Amino acid sequence: MASYKVEVKKSALKDLEKLDKHYISKIFQKIESLPENPRPVQSLKLKGSRDSYRLRVGDFRIIYQIDDPTKTVTVFGIGHRKEVYRKV
Repeated sequence: MASYKVEVKKSALKDLEKLDKHYISKIFQKIESLPENPRPVQSLKLKGSRDSYRLRVGDFRIIYQIDDPTKTVTVFGIGHRKEVYRKV
């Protein structure tokens, strides 16, 4: 499988800055694994969206979109499970 390019939106980086350092490192580990496997077993496709997925990191979620023709993964939301879906 060809490697994907990962882009993280500025809004997602701002969300990330608000989190505890412990979670930041775990979230980065998950994001760094996306180029080789953008659809890991633990990811879930978001309902009502064509190419959007979420990854769980404890009580936090990484919301991202996959564009297969351009081999791009765009992370556009990072946050607590109770709040992150409101922003998307």
